[in-house]
Amino acid sequence: MEEQSKNRTRWLHLRLTIEEYDLLYKRFKKSTCPKISDFARKNLLQKPVVMKYRNESLDALIMELIELRSELNAIGNNFNQAVKKLHTLAQIQEFKHWIITNELEKKVLFNSIDQIKKHIQNLSEKWLQS
Repeated sequence: MEEQSKNRTRWLHLRLTIEEYDLLYKRFKKSTCPKISDFARKNLLQKPVVMKYRNESLDALIMELIELRSELNAIGNNFNQAVKKLHTLAQIQEFKHWIITNELEKKVLFNSIDQIKKHIQNLSEKWLQS
């Protein structure tokens, strides 16, 4: 059996108006085709074209996560300011004990906040790549 050549040897010259080209280009940009010629060829030959789409529910989730990240930053800043102020009262014995236990809780809180931030960042990067 002879192998069929898959090289494209025939040219098709096509003239479009600016509006037609703009429409074709907009649709091409929404597809996963690497070149506009691939997109046009698939359309002309009535082959399936895979289109990109944005998941609106995931967009809403990303917006909520961004707000959550901002709130976590604010909580961490407020907590840090409170502990700094308590450090100035270190000469009183009761506050010394509170500061020591609070420092341990602060480390746990900040570790949790950092994990949440990393998770949000990973989700954002994955979403922006799609």
